[in-house]
Amino acid sequence: MRQIDTRLDGPILLEPLVRADRRGFFLESYRANVWAEHGVDDVFVQDNHSRSGRGVLRGMHFSIGAGQAKLVRCARGAILDVVVDLRRGSPTYGEWESVELDDIAARQIYIPVGFAHGFCVLSDVADVTYKCSSYYDAAVERGFRYDDPEVGIEWPQEMQLLVSQRDVDAPALREIVGQLPF
Repeated sequence: MRQIDTRLDGPILLEPLVRADRRGFFLESYRANVWAEHGVDDVFVQDNHSRSGRGVLRGMHFSIGAGQAKLVRCARGAILDVVVDLRRGSPTYGEWESVELDDIAARQIYIPVGFAHGFCVLSDVADVTYKCSSYYDAAVERGFRYDDPEVGIEWPQEMQLLVSQRDVDAPALREIVGQLPF
C-alpha cells in the first residue's frame, strides 16, 4: 500500500499493490488494519456501487449531522473524483482537489467527514464503489452546485456533461454555509 500526497489536509489517496499477469489481477480492495496504518480508521457500515456512462457527473454531495466519511474507488473504467473542503474553520475551506481513479492503478480516496464529494466519468462506462461510515439518510443528505463559480471546480471540458436535475438545481455553497456543522 502506498499513500500519495494530497494538497488538501484530510483526504487520503491510497494505491494498493496490484498483482497482475496475463490471467488478470488481484488486489486487496480493503483491509482495515492496513488502511488504519494510513489514517483510515472509520468503521464502515454501508457499501454502495454506481454504474454510469461517459460524461455523467454526480455531485457535489455531503451529509450533515454526524456527517459521512467515504472510501471511494473506481472498480471499472475511469473517473475524475473531486472533494471540496466544507470545514468552516479550515484554511482551505471552499477549496477543491481532484484525482483520477481508474481500474488500472486501483487507487482509492478516503474522504473524511467535512468534505463534499463528486465525480465525472471519463471512460465509456464506470463502476464506482464506496464504503460509507454512516447509513444513507435522505433527511441529512445535502449538496451544492457542481458548477458553483465561487468554488471553481475544473470539470472536463472535452465532453458533454450529464447531470441530474437535482444536482443542476442545487444551491451555491455560499447559500448553505450556515447549515454546515463542520
